[in-house]
Amino acid sequence: MEKSNFFALLSRMKLVQRWGLMRNTYTENLAEHSYETATIAHCLGLINNASGGTVDAARLAVMALYHDCSEIITGDMPTPIKYLNGSLKHAYKQVEAEAQELLLSTLPDELEGRFRDAFPGPDTDPYEKKLLKAADKLSAYLKCLEELSHGNHEFRDAAQKGLQDLNAMGLPEVESFLSCFLDGYGLTLDQLKIK
Repeated sequence: MEKSNFFALLSRMKLVQRWGLMRNTYTENLAEHSYETATIAHCLGLINNASGGTVDAARLAVMALYHDCSEIITGDMPTPIKYLNGSLKHAYKQVEAEAQELLLSTLPDELEGRFRDAFPGPDTDPYEKKLLKAADKLSAYLKCLEELSHGNHEFRDAAQKGLQDLNAMGLPEVESFLSCFLDGYGLTLDQLKIK
């Protein structure tokens, strides 16, 4: 195989800071967000399957790991700006797609095609896309709750909007996740008691 910089580029995810326009008590980077999104996406897939669905939970987790990789090149565009209007949203989606193609092009020829399935794309199942988006939004919502728990009211509006967006998705998997796991996020380490 030829030499490649793909994983050296991926390792830079830890350098991309999220929530750049907001005061943070704890700065979250892209690698942390992607990991959390992947674990949540996997869980949403498993919840779907426990209810008789057929989502590939492992593939969902892998897509979540790579869902924001284009930000290695573009940086993290704050959500209120990214979705300010339709033309800006469309333009940014194009920039993200081109950045993703640039990343994929750094792979050896033998692997490039195989890695395409790891990235969400136009051929991704629409319901899997919804679950992936929900996992992404859940991760952002949990970050907001963490900041609020530390007295940072800068995240109050983002938390309210995040919960509204999650509820508007109408996904039973999200309702199950929130019902089952949300309370634990407000507990201290001592309260989390591992059985």
